[in-house]
Amino acid sequence: MGLQFHQHDVTRAQTTLFERRLHEQLDQIESELEKPCYNRPEVSFGAELEMYLIDRHFMPAALNEAVLGKARVTGLQEELNQYNIEYNLDPVDAPGTPFTHLKRQLSQGTRAIDQTASMYDGHAVAIGILPTLSNHHLTLDFLTNRPRYKALTSALKGLNKGPFQIDIHGQDTVRTQCEEVTLEGANTSFQFHHRVPANQFTAYYNAAQLTTPLVLALAGNSPFFLGKRLWQETRIALFKQSIDYRDHATGRWRQPARVNFGNGWLRQGVAECLTESVALYPPILPVTAERIDKTAQPFSELLLHHGTVWSWNRAVLQPGQKGHVRIEYRSLPAGPTIDDMLANAALQVGLVEALSGECETYLRRLPFRFAEYNFYRCAQYGLNARIIWPQLRQQGLSEQRVTDVIADLLPRADEGLASIGIDKTERDHYLNIIEHRLASRQTGASWQLSAFQRLSANLAPHHVLPELCRQYYQRSLDGQPVANWE
Repeated sequence: MGLQFHQHDVTRAQTTLFERRLHEQLDQIESELEKPCYNRPEVSFGAELEMYLIDRHFMPAALNEAVLGKARVTGLQEELNQYNIEYNLDPVDAPGTPFTHLKRQLSQGTRAIDQTASMYDGHAVAIGILPTLSNHHLTLDFLTNRPRYKALTSALKGLNKGPFQIDIHGQDTVRTQCEEVTLEGANTSFQFHHRVPANQFTAYYNAAQLTTPLVLALAGNSPFFLGKRLWQETRIALFKQSIDYRDHATGRWRQPARVNFGNGWLRQGVAECLTESVALYPPILPVTAERIDKTAQPFSELLLHHGTVWSWNRAVLQPGQKGHVRIEYRSLPAGPTIDDMLANAALQVGLVEALSGECETYLRRLPFRFAEYNFYRCAQYGLNARIIWPQLRQQGLSEQRVTDVIADLLPRADEGLASIGIDKTERDHYLNIIEHRLASRQTGASWQLSAFQRLSANLAPHHVLPELCRQYYQRSLDGQPVANWE
């Protein structure tokens, strides 16, 4: 969110004007999407990687401003907390070897970020939640000093009637509260973008919603929060709760959560996603275009508002003469390695491309609430999850092991990647990483938990998590996929 504004911009008059423009722009969406550029068949990919900056003791380090000032990396920007940084990749076309091109960017960029952090006796590491993170790192002292983050913090705190409540149960339990939205910055991800034709967006998006739980089960890399062992992908629970300003009193009707998996299968394309954001969620940054940027693009207010609704699969509209729409897969964690992250993305894209044409066959047999159920169970249990999966000759719903469903669908993922022109060597490389991870049952999360158990038998408790992070960092630098880690 590279927009410049100040909290004093948010007046009652500005809010009224902002809300009026939201509805005006919604009225213009359908005609905008009729432009030929939105329905071009070419597929392309992009990505954003969020990373932790850590000190030599493998604790969070407030280094993002320093690294930004020194690193010679195009596409680098700060994040909400001072110990996070984001690297935006250049988009690549799908045919050929797109993941190899993305790997080259990620290798060069992350190496430069890490080397720059080393100038300040630190490192950069891609991991969903840093195990050594503590309550101390969630105070306002660690908020990045930029007007937009202060405005976002003020808006979300203004909607909340007290501290944000965190209550997550896993092998251990975390019950805590936090006055600040710095909790949100505890979560880092590998956000992958998949450009699709607007006139087929409904099918692609529903296929993404259907298959995201499967990819999430394989991708888990966030088992710790505040030193406690929680979900395989704790980010999913933590991010939702970290900015949940809704009334938690029992027996009362509650607004939809701003961090959400969705509210039903999509019916009418990307316009429906934008309409839902306006209809269900009040503006929290009601700043009009002329107060943001004098060269602001069309639909600035609508896109700004839509960006403050955090769907795990987000519909993205890029307006203009070369306009397009894309799906942003937001549930994939950062790390453990570049190959692991790209393999996750390849699996997700392959499944979406393969199943989009026949998605209705699945949707008729799976009410949306069970897709949402699958998403949270896979976040909680990873490869041990049992999910509800539709069958062709179905008479009643039944649970299946997620590993069995993934194994059955791996050939379809290969078909999907082949259908958009991705070379066989590329497909084989990344889907073999997935196949090996599935066979070994070792994800980033399961490796961290095993390492914690092993280290706890030999080290004093206060040394365990820093040593775990040190070993994780060294293995991630080596670049071997996590299924090969010892």
